[in-house]
Amino acid sequence: MGEQSERFTSYDSADHLTGIEDVAAYLEAAMEEARDDPGFIAQALGTVARSGNLSELARRVGMSREGLYKGLSAEGNPSFATIIKVAHALGLRIHFESVA
Repeated sequence: MGEQSERFTSYDSADHLTGIEDVAAYLEAAMEEARDDPGFIAQALGTVARSGNLSELARRVGMSREGLYKGLSAEGNPSFATIIKVAHALGLRIHFESVA
């Protein structure tokens, strides 16, 4: 008998975000997980951005594709204005709710 080798492919959440409901649920989960880590939120938005047409999203946000990609990475530090613009361009709204 020959040896069987296992093959693994890299997992990317962006490949599984196919609709606005998926995106909203993913970002809600990211917000819950992140707590006070803005880099985690930026990275989650970057994942959402990569799930669609990043160039088109960058155009709607008013940024370069590279700038948007970099800003929405784990090392990125986007302004709150950029976060709002990205959310709006994705067809999402940011809201706050009481947790107390």
